[in-house]
Amino acid sequence: MTRKRTVYYVSESTGITAETLGHSLISQFEQTIEFKAIYMPFINTVEKAKKLAKQFDLVAKRDGARPIVFATMVEYETRVVLKRSNCLYIELFDTFIAPLSRELGVNPSGKTGLSHGMLNGESYENRMDIINFAMVNDDGARLDKFDQADVILIGVSRSGKTPTCLYLAMHFGIKAANYPLTPDDFEQNKIPDSLLKHKEKLVALTIDPPRLNRIREERRPGSEYASLKRCNSEVKQALQMFRKHDIWVLDTTTHSIEEVSSRIAKAIRSR
Repeated sequence: MTRKRTVYYVSESTGITAETLGHSLISQFEQTIEFKAIYMPFINTVEKAKKLAKQFDLVAKRDGARPIVFATMVEYETRVVLKRSNCLYIELFDTFIAPLSRELGVNPSGKTGLSHGMLNGESYENRMDIINFAMVNDDGARLDKFDQADVILIGVSRSGKTPTCLYLAMHFGIKAANYPLTPDDFEQNKIPDSLLKHKEKLVALTIDPPRLNRIREERRPGSEYASLKRCNSEVKQALQMFRKHDIWVLDTTTHSIEEVSSRIAKAIRSR
C-alpha cells in the first residue's frame, strides 16, 4: 500500500536549489511513497522560521508523520529554529540519502535518471512544448491561446514579462504567456476583455519609472517611448488598472527574475 508523506522545500532565497536537489533525492523512493510537495521560499527571518515551524507541527499531527524538509538556509538562527522543529531537517548539502532512507524505512532504488522531468512532471518533449508555448505566446501574439496558459503576465513594455515567462517555463514547467499594455489600452484606460476573462490567471508586473526609463533608453535612445514622462504615465495608469480589477502585482525593480518567478510558481501550485 502506497504511503503518503509531506515534503517541504525551504530557502532564504528562491528555493530553486532546494527544490531541484530535493526532487532528485525523493525520486529514489517514489515507487513506494506518495509525496506532497510544499514550496516555502524567502524564509529569511527568525519570525518566518518560527511560523513555519508551527506549520510543521500541524502537518505532523494531520499526517501522523513529521514532514521532510529540504533546506538551503545560510543564517544560523533561522536554521536552528527549523532544525529543532518537528520535522526531518535535511540541510543541503550536509547529508543526503542516508537520513532520508532511515526516515522512510525504504532503501533507495539506486537507479539513475528518475529525477528527470520532476520539476514539471512531464516528459522531455512536453517540457520543450512548454518552453515553445512561452515563446509563441510572447507579447500578446496569440490571444486565442491564453486559455491554455497556467499564468498570463501583464504589464507595461519592458517590465520583465518575457524573461520571466521563459524562466517559468524552463525551471518550473509552467505554461506562461504575456501581454504588454499598448497605447490603445492606455487611451481606453482599460484592460482588454480578452485578458479579463482569464482574470484568475493574471499576474501584473510593475517597475519603477526611472528604471524603466533606463531600460527603454537602451532599446530606443532619445525616443518618446523611452522618455521618463511617458514611463511615469504608463506605470501610474497601469497600476490604477491593476488595482481596479484586483490583480496581483509584483515589482521587478529590485527583485530578480528568479525571485519573481519563484513567487509566481508558488502561487500557481497553491492554486
